[in-house]
Amino acid sequence: MTNQGFPRGLRILTAGEYRHVFEHASFRIHGKGLLALATPNNLGHVRVGLVFSKKNVRRAVDRNRLKRLTRESVRLRQQWLPSVDIVVLSRKGVHEIDSETLARQLHGMWRRLEKDVKRQPEHQQ
Repeated sequence: MTNQGFPRGLRILTAGEYRHVFEHASFRIHGKGLLALATPNNLGHVRVGLVFSKKNVRRAVDRNRLKRLTRESVRLRQQWLPSVDIVVLSRKGVHEIDSETLARQLHGMWRRLEKDVKRQPEHQQ
């Protein structure tokens, strides 16, 4: 059985790590109410950071639900995701999406990211 945990090593933790993804984002994956920025890393596994602002998602309970569902989506697909750092950002209206629709949308975003990374030539990474 594969490791299905979500340890600190799978998270983007520092401001510098977030800044690096924002400045060097090679991939932009759009979804309804979400945007994922990604840049290749040399760690051999995916890392994820979450930015769900109070401006776009007013209630803390909604922000926490969205973060929990996003982390769970990455956790379940971590062995198939490419070796990239991903920052997921919220946009207006994302809190209106129900949990099942959000899970399907995130799955589609991760599949598009996989395709985009495979299409990118090795020398550009």
